[in-house]
Amino acid sequence: MATLDEKVVLITGTGAGMGRVAALTFAREGAKVLGCDIRADANEETVALVRRAGGEMTGVAPIDLTDPEQAQRVVEDAVTAYGGLDVVYNNAASLRFGPMPDFPVEHWQATIAGELDIPFFVSKFAWPHLVRRGGGVIINVASMAGMIAGENPPMVGHTAANAGVIGMTRQLALEGAPHGIRAVAISPGPVLTPASDRDLGDNQAARDAITSKTLLKRFAQPEEIVELAAFLASDRASYITGANYAVDGGASAW
Repeated sequence: MATLDEKVVLITGTGAGMGRVAALTFAREGAKVLGCDIRADANEETVALVRRAGGEMTGVAPIDLTDPEQAQRVVEDAVTAYGGLDVVYNNAASLRFGPMPDFPVEHWQATIAGELDIPFFVSKFAWPHLVRRGGGVIINVASMAGMIAGENPPMVGHTAANAGVIGMTRQLALEGAPHGIRAVAISPGPVLTPASDRDLGDNQAARDAITSKTLLKRFAQPEEIVELAAFLASDRASYITGANYAVDGGASAW
């Protein structure tokens, strides 16, 4: 028996990277996955990969989760497709990097919307469905930037938004406990996705600068983040709520 048999899981940002790996992993564990992304073609590719592997997934795209009406629609689509909702995996994010005082106001606003508004909107609209289900799990993907400052690249908006995600997770755990809702955050360090690998190219100096704060001196692979998420979504993690898990290669340890 798989760890997530028959659980309905809404995963945001399933078009590529950690979201695609999450869709494949959760489906492998028996979940019925509703995945969404702003990129329709990429999301359909993920759906095809999941189904080819024998999993169950429905895709909704294009969707802009910074728009609360579209976020609500995705939640309702998940409930309609599978008759309820058990797990929300808030993976989707968009952000800008830059230092103070040169960080443009519009980049600040875009980062707060792309990293903090998205998990709030999705969780808000999923909440009554989780209550109706008798409980469930909200997993928020934050970042080690929510716990420590980052020099490479400079990230004033990113740090602020993810500190907010971690704090919001604690509050969701407090308010959710009477309803059987658990809320947990995962704070990855630098993760090497196909997109980041492509963008960094052969710039070894940039790669080394990004990973220098980690004790392991390397990027994480998406699977190293997602396997923890799959466990936290399962009933085996039933006593875990309100926690933030740093999966950062030791970066926040010193």
